[in-house]
Amino acid sequence: MTTHGERARLTPTADGHRVTPAELFFDLVFVYAITQVTALMAADPTALRLLGGMVVLALLWWCWCCFAWLGNVVRADSGGMFAVLVSVMAVLLIVSITVPDVYDDAPGGLHAPLLFVACYGAVRVLHLVTYWLSAPDDEALHATIRRTALLSVLPPFALLLVGAAFEGVTQILIWLAAVTIDYAGIFVTGKSGWRVASPAHFSERHGLIVIIALGESIVAMGVGVTGYPVSAPVVAAAALGLLTTAALWRLYFHGVSEPAEHRLAELTGDDRTVLARDTYTFLHLPLVAGVVTTALGMKKTFQQVADTDHYGLAEPLHGMPAWALAGGAGVFLLGAAAIVLRTTGRRAPVLITGGAVCVAAGPLVALVPALVALTALAATTTAVLILHGRTPHAAAAP
Repeated sequence: MTTHGERARLTPTADGHRVTPAELFFDLVFVYAITQVTALMAADPTALRLLGGMVVLALLWWCWCCFAWLGNVVRADSGGMFAVLVSVMAVLLIVSITVPDVYDDAPGGLHAPLLFVACYGAVRVLHLVTYWLSAPDDEALHATIRRTALLSVLPPFALLLVGAAFEGVTQILIWLAAVTIDYAGIFVTGKSGWRVASPAHFSERHGLIVIIALGESIVAMGVGVTGYPVSAPVVAAAALGLLTTAALWRLYFHGVSEPAEHRLAELTGDDRTVLARDTYTFLHLPLVAGVVTTALGMKKTFQQVADTDHYGLAEPLHGMPAWALAGGAGVFLLGAAAIVLRTTGRRAPVLITGGAVCVAAGPLVALVPALVALTALAATTTAVLILHGRTPHAAAAP
């Protein structure tokens, strides 16, 4: 008979561990969080707000990564771990609710920036405490956790608290400094103690979060045309937007994810930990950030195509959304190229060229009709997908 203590304990994973339904349930809150980041940037589509949105996304990404690592060594569907996940979900739901007001706090109610920071700090503490309890006899892990708390949690948290007292550029820059220290801290704290028990699980977890980000781009399309009649240009835009999203999906899962997972499985010990940190924790952030940025451009494009009372079909996108449409896809492609380089040691010229062209395309996007720009983006991402698949390194990938 299973006792209460056995049901509540943290259960270690094994090499063949796969993603559990509990982790899929956990990811639901991040679906909402990513949607809120897009809404935050869309409310004030300027370069400064784009930077602010990326800062918020980086903080949310760190929260997700913490529990992706933890879920790789402790079963998420065990009694104790599942209770932690539900608690973190509740806190992150509050974080997500505050995102649209984190830089422009609405009058009345609690102070959104301070509530955001407090909940973020609670998530980080829950993660470290649970990790400590998952291996009570692992002194190397405990030493790393102590260093992480002192160098990568407490100083950034203090800066976030300070930044919450300011507004505008000052707040964003202070929070950016906090994010920089937080991410850099992982190199200072060392790699001993952290481990990846199941490469397949780790790769699958990050693949799922990429799908969530891509799903946000589809949601953004629908939000952009909400309340407007479905016209022929709207139908065309939907087809082009989906083609772009499908190209990015295919590129990731058949040109990036597979070789990365195989390389991770080949390594052991600290070498595996370092590769997981570099490839997944750090280099997957540009993928998610790129998709979220493109989703903003998609949303504005669809709104412009659908709102015939205020926009003509010949009118281009303006301001930051003009860059976001193609630039976000460019960031995704450059991030994918960096992952290929880190995992295989080979450059991906097609990804680098395609990414650079998209990032630099902002001024051109602002000169052509929005639907034409979307057509060009769909054609570019599709061409990159086809050409990258024909390169020798892609053909040799496992």
